[in-house]
Amino acid sequence: MRNKLIAGNWKMNGSKPEIRSLIGGILARLDPARSAEVMVLPPFPYIPLVQSLIDHTPVLLGAQDLSPHASGAYTGDVSGPMLADWGCGHVLVGHSERRALHAENSEQVAEKFVAAQSAGLQPILCVGETLEERDAGRTTEVVGEQISAVIDAAGINAFARAIVAYEPVWAIGTGQTATPEQAQEIHAEIRAQLTKEDATIGGRVRILYGGSVKPDNAAELFACEDIDGGLIGGASLQAESFMSIYQAA
Repeated sequence: MRNKLIAGNWKMNGSKPEIRSLIGGILARLDPARSAEVMVLPPFPYIPLVQSLIDHTPVLLGAQDLSPHASGAYTGDVSGPMLADWGCGHVLVGHSERRALHAENSEQVAEKFVAAQSAGLQPILCVGETLEERDAGRTTEVVGEQISAVIDAAGINAFARAIVAYEPVWAIGTGQTATPEQAQEIHAEIRAQLTKEDATIGGRVRILYGGSVKPDNAAELFACEDIDGGLIGGASLQAESFMSIYQAA
């Protein structure tokens, strides 16, 4: 049985008052009796504040990115050991915005995946296709390549300490949405690819869906066999909507 995970990616949003209010709303709605887990991924400057607010609570703390280097002359970068030092247990690697806006390729994402695990962090590997790639019938090829690059660099055993997030780029902030059937199809393909390498790891790895999950579609998505939770963007910026998604899990 894979517990559901609801992870809120705040992207480049928030202020100290907003974050205090948001965390307060999350904690007020958290139900210890539920098996689903909650994670928040704030911008780098707010990680210490969030860590102090969720200390001694079940809420997990993650970061949105990391450097492939542990230290050195890399001005502006943040390393895995630094994130771990501030209480982060997870970190996104390969988010679609990093791939698109910062031209990160699959080999660079794989380097960050390895760096995360070297620092004791659990990477959340983001994979997904653009609208053009989907229209060209290349979804399986593109997502498969993104995963294979990490398997080649880290080995299949590394996925025993990782999470995968499928985020169809064409369904993020575009007004288009993937149906639960479309999402499940790709999640099943991802699991099959990992299972082909190692049946135990493939069966246990959690695969999150990151394509505009909202309170009104969460329950239907999470009912799918291979969807193990959500990587939530805009809906995670309001405690009520974010925790409604959590309750659907």
